[in-house]
Amino acid sequence: MNGDTKKILRLTFILFVICAITAGILGVVNEVTKDTIYMQKNAKTIAAYSAVLKSDRYDPVEFDSEAFPTIDEVSKADNGSGYVVKTTFPGSQSTITMVVGVDNDLKCTGISIVEHGETSGLGANAASTAEVGVNFRAQFVGQGEDIALSSGGGSIQALTGATQTSTSVTNATATAITVVKSILG
Repeated sequence: MNGDTKKILRLTFILFVICAITAGILGVVNEVTKDTIYMQKNAKTIAAYSAVLKSDRYDPVEFDSEAFPTIDEVSKADNGSGYVVKTTFPGSQSTITMVVGVDNDLKCTGISIVEHGETSGLGANAASTAEVGVNFRAQFVGQGEDIALSSGGGSIQALTGATQTSTSVTNATATAITVVKSILG
């Protein structure tokens, strides 16, 4: 072997060792933190459930997951006030995970966005509890399965500069109400 080949092999080996060590460290950090991350995400989801429909406990119920592929789970409030639907759907920039409260009259009791990757200052305002022009999330309370954006004949005002996110959240809320309707028969 000539000198250039030895140099390339040596650098390749060094790079391999560095990558292996880095991957090992990342694996260890992942193992150490995964339970904490799961508990934090679970606590955030439970808080979102409570924010959209008050209850002491939420019991999972069966639903047709093939007919409703964006619905992650449906839970019935133990106090009989309605259901909480967890849904993951495409937004403008990434997926959005949201919970929707639906009462027994098939009206939305509230929405809470648990996780998203929407554009800061635009689509991300859908998750905000602060009023940004119009209180986007408050508009959903009391809406039924015919919910729509004002541009489509409904009463929901889209977020400025975030029409796609607004449309996705509105459609996901309608789907959540529809899945509860299918459960109630």
